[in-house]
Amino acid sequence: MNIVIGIIGLIIGAFVSWYMTGKAANSRAQKIMSDAEKDAEVIKKKILLEAKEETFALKNEAEQQINSRTAKLQSNENRVKQREVSLNQKHEELNKKSREVEEVKSNLANQQEFIEKKGTELERLHRQSVEKLETISGLSAEEARERLVDSLKDEAKSDAQSFINDIIDEAKLTANKEAKRIVIQSIQRVATETSIENAITVFHIDSDEIKGRIIGREGRNIRALEAATGVEIVVDDTPEAIVISGFDPVRREIARLSLHQLVADGRIHPARIEEVVSKVKKQIEDEIVETGKRTVIDLGIHGLHPELVRIVGKMKYRSSYGQNLLQHSRETANLCAVMASELGLNPKKAKRAGLLHDIGKVPDDEPELPHAILGMKLAEKYKEKPDICNAIGAHHDEVEMTTLLAPIIQVCDAISGARPGARREIVEAYIKRLKDLEELALSYPGVIKTYAIQAGRELRVIVGADKIDDQDTEKLSDEIARKIQTEMTYPGQVKITVIRETRAVSYAK
Repeated sequence: MNIVIGIIGLIIGAFVSWYMTGKAANSRAQKIMSDAEKDAEVIKKKILLEAKEETFALKNEAEQQINSRTAKLQSNENRVKQREVSLNQKHEELNKKSREVEEVKSNLANQQEFIEKKGTELERLHRQSVEKLETISGLSAEEARERLVDSLKDEAKSDAQSFINDIIDEAKLTANKEAKRIVIQSIQRVATETSIENAITVFHIDSDEIKGRIIGREGRNIRALEAATGVEIVVDDTPEAIVISGFDPVRREIARLSLHQLVADGRIHPARIEEVVSKVKKQIEDEIVETGKRTVIDLGIHGLHPELVRIVGKMKYRSSYGQNLLQHSRETANLCAVMASELGLNPKKAKRAGLLHDIGKVPDDEPELPHAILGMKLAEKYKEKPDICNAIGAHHDEVEMTTLLAPIIQVCDAISGARPGARREIVEAYIKRLKDLEELALSYPGVIKTYAIQAGRELRVIVGADKIDDQDTEKLSDEIARKIQTEMTYPGQVKITVIRETRAVSYAK
């Protein structure tokens, strides 16, 4: 029973507790709902406010876009109106011009009709005039025309003859100049003997035993000979030969003659060497003077100062680029005389200046002056005439040319030095220059073979007839000439000959 009462008590307590709890929960739920309603009202007002602001912004933006588009439409409308006005004006101008063109056409038609009427009237008047002229002259129009033609022919023949005479007179003047040019070119092609000087002289001996005597005890003989002559004596294994080396040909000649006398006499010692060398120097000096005298006599030059005669003789033992200086001066003198005669100048003065033009290359001392200036000073010192002194000094453009002799000396000096074989070249350099010439021409299309001839003064180019025509051959020769001028160094001038030929070969069997 007690248990039942306890259970009932528990049930009643649980019910009372539940009731009280539910009532408190209802109170809290109502408070929460009240708070939620208040918050919802605030949020609603906030959202409405934001919606109004956004709507206002969108409205402003839409109004701005509408205003912008309205302005653009207004601008486009204005441009369209302006174009419409411009087109109307142009249309009016075109209509005006069309009316003017129609008026011009109408005027032209009227003028054409007027011209045709006038032409008909002129023809009628011309026929009447011709008939009157025929009646007055007693000649028909055809006969009058023939007589007029005959008179014009006679007048034309007279004028033509006068013109021909003028041409002939002019041609004579031109022919005179052309003839002189041809003569000068002919002189440039004069070929004379070639003399080549070297830097060594070979002295031949009968046996190699003499080499020991020339060397002497401990080499005193050869040292004395070298000191007295100023050259180098080379005694090597070359059989029956001694080499005399030196750049001064006079010293080499003195050494050669001294050796010849010493070997012939058999007495070779330092004192005897000095005695023989002294005698040979005097002998060479006399020979130089004799050579100078013989040269001026051969050339017909008179009144030359004895010192200049000695200098001319000294040229025999000098060389320039391998060309004997005396031989070069004689050639130049002869060329100058011929050219001066052709040009109507004094040939004797030209020959004198030509002989003396290189005397500055053989001075007794060694001044620091170009040889042309030194030669001019020597000529002035020994009382040569001013025009000859100027020609000597100006032949390499060191001084200004004041007479016509100067360019003649310059040209003839170049002729003598530039002719084939006149001046010695190193063999390798010479062969290389010829090969370069041939290879340069071979580099052009259509060229089959090339040949450098006349010591490199002429280049012959063989081209294929099927690859190059006649007009192209002239063009090719000009191009090769220009390329040689710009890319190569050469003495004188190079003639380029382009050869084109067609061959047909058949065999009869």
